[in-house]
Amino acid sequence: MFFVEVIRFCCLFFKELYAKGHENVCVMFASIPNFKDFWGQWDTSRKLECLRLLNEIICEFDKLLSKPKFSSIEKIKTVSSTYMAAAGLNEQETVEDDCVRFMKVFQAYRNAAVMVEFSAAMCSILDQLNRDSFQNFQLRIGMSSGPLVAGVIGAQKPQYDIWGNTVNLASRMDTYGESRKIHMTEEMGKLLQRGGYSVQSRGKVKVKGVKEPIETYFLSLDSKRNSSISLSSQPYSLLQRHQQNSL
Repeated sequence: MFFVEVIRFCCLFFKELYAKGHENVCVMFASIPNFKDFWGQWDTSRKLECLRLLNEIICEFDKLLSKPKFSSIEKIKTVSSTYMAAAGLNEQETVEDDCVRFMKVFQAYRNAAVMVEFSAAMCSILDQLNRDSFQNFQLRIGMSSGPLVAGVIGAQKPQYDIWGNTVNLASRMDTYGESRKIHMTEEMGKLLQRGGYSVQSRGKVKVKGVKEPIETYFLSLDSKRNSSISLSSQPYSLLQRHQQNSL
């Protein structure tokens, strides 16, 4: 979060527009679809309690970002009961060559993998809060990986945000997803599959804003990784698969 706060401060102090393109960023939209029904059950006098519970959920999600293993993730914003975050916004640009091209593949995988782990941690926290509050809230998550533009808009209250097709697709994956599953684009699904995650093709899905139906993938939040390879050792297995796919 420090990275984003510095950008906001600089834009407010120097009154200059900040915008930067990024590659291989993983964007996540995590929604609690049944919170709307929960909200609608109560009259005005009980709405404050609903907001307190939602605030507790969001605050617990925020606490996860202080863990070192999630340091590459930036929270972008929350809209109602939807939590938006991105991994890979603070990576440095490099000159293109064969080695760098592979490292970009690994960066894309690493950003996707850490977001999957973050989503699983969010799900565990929500399960615990459900037990404590006797609720049955479920997470529905959409993800996409690719290029985007990040920047700050506004003068008096500058807001850091991200834009691009990668962001739009992540939002659509959430909208067309299912509870307790990560719904993702084909590119991200195949990338995680090469890294050992047990993702399953959903088949072709008609998505708003996309002319033709696109193939998407599911990863159950209740499933475990098939691979026991640690993230630090992934470059070797990914390199082998990357070379095979290049032949």
